[in-house]
Amino acid sequence: MRMLTFLRFMRQIMRKKPADLDWIQRQGLIAVKLAQIFALRPDLLGTEKCQQLQQLYQHAASIDSENLHVTIEQKAPSGFSDAFEYIDDEPLAAASVGQVHRARLKTGEEVVIKFIKQTNAVEFKKEVVRMRRWLRIFLVFAPRLRKVGNPMALINHVADYTLRELDLRNEIKGADELKAIQDSIAENFDMSLLRFPIYYPELSNQDILVSEFIEGMSLEEGIETKSLSWDFLLQFFRIHGAYLFGIGTFHGDLHPGNCIVDKQGKFVFIDNGAICHAPKNVAHSLFTFFDHLSRQERHDAFTALLSMTELPPKQKKLDKYYETMGEIYKDFELKPVGEQSLTRIMMDTVKAAVIHAGANFGEEAFPIIRALMYLDGLVIRTHPDALLIQSMGPYLEEFKSKLDL
Repeated sequence: MRMLTFLRFMRQIMRKKPADLDWIQRQGLIAVKLAQIFALRPDLLGTEKCQQLQQLYQHAASIDSENLHVTIEQKAPSGFSDAFEYIDDEPLAAASVGQVHRARLKTGEEVVIKFIKQTNAVEFKKEVVRMRRWLRIFLVFAPRLRKVGNPMALINHVADYTLRELDLRNEIKGADELKAIQDSIAENFDMSLLRFPIYYPELSNQDILVSEFIEGMSLEEGIETKSLSWDFLLQFFRIHGAYLFGIGTFHGDLHPGNCIVDKQGKFVFIDNGAICHAPKNVAHSLFTFFDHLSRQERHDAFTALLSMTELPPKQKKLDKYYETMGEIYKDFELKPVGEQSLTRIMMDTVKAAVIHAGANFGEEAFPIIRALMYLDGLVIRTHPDALLIQSMGPYLEEFKSKLDL
């Protein structure tokens, strides 16, 4: 993305009227990924604009499709086509990274074939190099952004998980890693509502992935049909929260399009290629923060974030930190998510902790904060009257007792 294109992109994002999603998608993979990140920022853009951008999580029909059979001929493992009874020529979905087609194996299993869109993959790598180059120059003149809203952390995170997505073998590895964690804690912490797709590694490689066709609806579709109850969503938060806080290893891109509710009512995590690992100090500090907040122990919650400071702040700055945090969380427990976005609150919290207390969230903290933004966006779109942190209180207690927090 060149500078002029980036400025036009930012105008689409920041203007009050709806963004031109078709134009954004035509700018390539990096534009789509950055727009998906901005879709998490109602504190910057407002709720309605974010909801419009969130269409890019699943609805990418205007992205040009590529010829599956050409890809099979050039990229598939030897004997690939012989394994199939039929392959649907029309794509089931055409997203920013890959394209998906339905198929049936000769052994009878209904599957999907996913392949990487090579045009986007090659261009994305060039765009990342170009974007990093001018961001380094930009940060020379705005060094404070390295600590609050660091755009380099953003682009590094987007590049990291997208490049991992471009090797489809990582989807199998990621699902295996999360499944191994699920099995290892099963005796103490029940995750029977979660499962992962069946993969066919013998028919898969870096460029092509064959996996189970999952009958059901994505959380995105559940949002649109208003069919996700609050109790059901809390079970999703409990499972994802256990990975986030209890383990520190989690699905790094679990937006509503990447979780399917199957016919048995189980959550199925898909697109498992970008597994993130949160530093223990970050995960533990944020967990302790939310744990105290759920019990309305504000001062203890604010103190929990101080464990992320490199040097103890001087008393004057410390007083300012507690004062600012008190203002941010005034009447917090009384206001539902629809009145006070958790994302907006968290951005203000990070800013206060960095500026007044010298906290260092670092680039490695961005994935876990981003995961919390996804959860917040999901609540805003489904149950804006909910008190999210208070509702999660019992599960936070469960994390402490069963996951050794």
